[in-house]
Amino acid sequence: MRILVTGAAGFIGSSLVDRLLAEGHEVVGFDNFSTGQPEFIEHALTSSRFTLVRGDVLDPDVLTRAMEGIEFVFHLAANADVRFGPLDPRRDLKQNTIGTSNVLEAMRAGRVRRIAFASTGSVYGEAEVFPTPENAPLPVQTSFYGASKLAAEGLITAYAEAFDFQGYIFRFVSILGERYTHGHVFDFYRQLLDHPGTLTALGDGKQRKSYLYVQDCIDAMLLAVEKAPQHVNIFNLGADEYCAVNESIGWITEHLGLSPRVSYGGGERGWVGDSPYIFLDCSRIRGLGWRPKLGIREAILSTLRFLQCSPWLLERRR
Repeated sequence: MRILVTGAAGFIGSSLVDRLLAEGHEVVGFDNFSTGQPEFIEHALTSSRFTLVRGDVLDPDVLTRAMEGIEFVFHLAANADVRFGPLDPRRDLKQNTIGTSNVLEAMRAGRVRRIAFASTGSVYGEAEVFPTPENAPLPVQTSFYGASKLAAEGLITAYAEAFDFQGYIFRFVSILGERYTHGHVFDFYRQLLDHPGTLTALGDGKQRKSYLYVQDCIDAMLLAVEKAPQHVNIFNLGADEYCAVNESIGWITEHLGLSPRVSYGGGERGWVGDSPYIFLDCSRIRGLGWRPKLGIREAILSTLRFLQCSPWLLERRR
């Protein structure tokens, strides 16, 4: 199959590209390298079945040309940093919602009708039901990121109805693992490199979050694309557990052999739009036979080991 992956040089996108190539597919990687890393696709570039297109999802002409001969789209390109939404409210709108609209229109022009979309558990806002199922009521949105992803979901379902598209919508928890470039493990590790005796955590350290290892995430997506037959298929992707921020701090500092003094920003939220409790019901994807191979602690430590071996990434991300 000939597959287009947007965000192909990103954390999840590059890992997906490698898996698709290993399975024998032809892959067109699409990335503007605003946050994607060239090093992440070095291996892919050695394959004759990989083509790199440098382009932005906000450029419809480049997207339309990249869509030629494509049979399936994995749309992962997005602004993925929730915290800074209030500093530039239009950034999420442009990169996540309008970008998705452009992808869908390029698909329509190229007669491509199957798309998998990286959404987020943030669309549930501050949920009232835990673990939160896919059919939970969608409440008032608390972040520009969640709102932009929910709008993109709506566009995909509308295209499925109007143009006979088939959509796979994956609502992720936070993903961890090799090629991870932002998030709490990254922030804590960088702080501890700079000043091993102190660590500052946003919020009160009691926020409870679920996480998922990147290869388990890709396993789930590929399985759903293979087995789920509906016009619109929505799946939560996460572990059947969660941890408090303080637990994560304990695992990280123990691994590094440090005992820093921890201070807190205060309040039960780390930033505007930060949900203090995220725990998704993943029984729907489990019903297809999927099980995560790594627990949260192991995923955090795998991420940390990757960062320890990648000092270039920490310097670049400064």
